[in-house]
Amino acid sequence: PYRHSGGHILDGEDRLIQLYQEVPEILHELDSRGLPMALASRTHSPSIAKMLLDIFEISGYFSFREIYPGSKIQHFSRLRKLTGLSYEDMYFFDDEYRNITEVAELGVQAFHVRDGLRRDDLLGLPAFP
Repeated sequence: PYRHSGGHILDGEDRLIQLYQEVPEILHELDSRGLPMALASRTHSPSIAKMLLDIFEISGYFSFREIYPGSKIQHFSRLRKLTGLSYEDMYFFDDEYRNITEVAELGVQAFHVRDGLRRDDLLGLPAFP
């Protein structure tokens, strides 16, 4: 359902699909610091989500991927088991407030990024001084 056209990525209806502007730089910087990163996506189309990660050339940044329908609690429970990290040592950024409230109840440090993740959202966090 997605294709490259003129240096852009378009969906099946020719709408432009793109990452939030600062995300590639943020991913690169976090990766260069050796910080493990994970994905937690509540999608009914895991194969399409994985395809987009490859198209945007960012799949290599994520050591852990929980991409399937279901609760964020399920995603984070598996991430805790896979990583050995406590919830309190995890940071979570999402543009859907319902996901923030759900994950925060576990003790995860959850941040609502309404208009996408920006570098300023990370400033002051222990992992991103």
